[in-house]
Amino acid sequence: MTCNETDGFRTEAAALIARIDARLAVLVPRALPGQTGLDLAIRESVLAPGKRLRPMMAALTAGDLGGDEGVAIDAGCAVEMVHASSLILDDLPCMDDATMRRGRPAAHVTHGEDVAVLSAIAILSGAYEMLARVEGLSPAARLEAVTVLTRAVGVEGLVGGQFADLRGGRAERPLHKIAATNGRKTGALFLAAVEIGAIAAGAGETTRAHLRGFATELGHAFQLLDDLLDGGPSSATIGKDVNKDAGKSTIVSMLGRASVEHRIERHVEAAHGELTLVFGASSRLHRLTDAIVALPGRTVADTACDETRFREPEAGAR
Repeated sequence: MTCNETDGFRTEAAALIARIDARLAVLVPRALPGQTGLDLAIRESVLAPGKRLRPMMAALTAGDLGGDEGVAIDAGCAVEMVHASSLILDDLPCMDDATMRRGRPAAHVTHGEDVAVLSAIAILSGAYEMLARVEGLSPAARLEAVTVLTRAVGVEGLVGGQFADLRGGRAERPLHKIAATNGRKTGALFLAAVEIGAIAAGAGETTRAHLRGFATELGHAFQLLDDLLDGGPSSATIGKDVNKDAGKSTIVSMLGRASVEHRIERHVEAAHGELTLVFGASSRLHRLTDAIVALPGRTVADTACDETRFREPEAGAR
């Protein structure tokens, strides 16, 4: 992708993010009257500036398959809400014990652990309710979308991955077990996003299987990049606590930075391969992949002209 093509996609991506942000502001759950503190915690967590990768993936998947992007944006916002909920819980002292998220104090630091947990539950339940009511999807498609998102959150996805990381992360683990944990923690919501986009477009199982393959590979690449950034010099650089992986068995700690960068490139190449089987050599998902998986100081797959952030500031916005 040339610099001109990258600039064009950045413009398109920024416009899409603006559409997503506008819908999130409407769809975000609201607390009961008088529960201002809870309402503020919910809105801050959902509406904090972020890349919006998951709803973008849902929208671009549906659009590139000939479906309605607007419907997919709303459905993708449910995935983004689940992501926001997971970040609140991930930062808690009983989990990763992080104090900063997206360049701001973590929810439990600002609002207390009690309100943080309640806001996470409210956001999670609101995501399911909203997805079950998305206009433009048939009842069968809504049910399937809710099922996909439920699987991504549960023991096969985020919950299972977080448990494995909490209980086994500091023990010596083989590479395949670390990769499996990464897939559940990061890849699960990428999978849900593209599959929900495909459901919105009425795609068949063969197409959906290739999109799941794409999301799996991209999820591995994204988690490895995040692990590299964790070893960075300053939380101000990435907008969240650094060195949280110190003492944990990660692919970076086992193989070293250079080897991990090569693994990222292989995952990105495989992700492109899956997309090509669906869309041919060029699609907006191809360009999104090139734009979001960029190593510090250089880019993957000969792509962006800068560090490929769609808007500023994007530090640490996962």
